Amino acid sequence: MPYKNNSDLPESVKNNLPKHAQDIYRAAFNNTYEEYKEPNSRRDDSTQEEVAHKVAWAAVKNKYIKNDNSGNWIAK
Repeated sequence: MPYKNNSDLPESVKNNLPKHAQDIYRAAFNNTYEEYKEPNSRRDDSTQEEVAHKVAWAAVKNKYIKNDNSGNWIAK
């Protein structure tokens, strides 16, 4: 289901991403969740939520990278 606030995001997102990256994740997730609500709009047997999480992480990775030394996500 779509997330109203960053505080509603999964723990794996809230505990690892900076606030701006959380904003990106939430926006991408919510848009994708709506766009792929019909099963025939998805490529495989993935659920609407699975597709939205994949796209949200991809959106974050466009702007952020995980620092090898600290493990923190930092802006590119």
